[in-house]
Amino acid sequence: MNYTAVELIQSMLAPGIMISACGLLLLGTNNKYSLVVSRIRILDEEKRKLKFSETSTTLSPAELDRGRNIEEQLQLFYRRIHFVRNAVLAYTVAVALFILTSVLIGLDFALETDLNQVALGGFLLGMLSVLTGSMYMAREIVWGYRIVGIEVKSV
Repeated sequence: MNYTAVELIQSMLAPGIMISACGLLLLGTNNKYSLVVSRIRILDEEKRKLKFSETSTTLSPAELDRGRNIEEQLQLFYRRIHFVRNAVLAYTVAVALFILTSVLIGLDFALETDLNQVALGGFLLGMLSVLTGSMYMAREIVWGYRIVGIEVKSV
């Protein structure tokens, strides 16, 4: 297909905008990943301290309850970190697909071949990957809310 320079730039701009959008999503999601990992480490350290004090003295009922609470939270956090990881992977795959789409559009122009359908397929797969990442993040938010409920219940 014959493109004018303006048409080529316009065609390559849509995947470029999606790359930027995914970059912002990745930035936020990586931040969330770091926060969840940090919270897991804090809870795990608190659990270790309780276990250490358990060997030297008898734990109070409040300490036993806290130990159970920590264990319950850790199980949910472990599930939650999977959702965040999967969202990061989905957004990263989307970026790769959008880059591939831009490359295919450029190759279509440079080689005067018919790669439009392949480029469109790559773009649509990228959009599906963004949708998948967003769905994982929605699940992560629900799990985060459940964990906060457990923490508040124990206070």
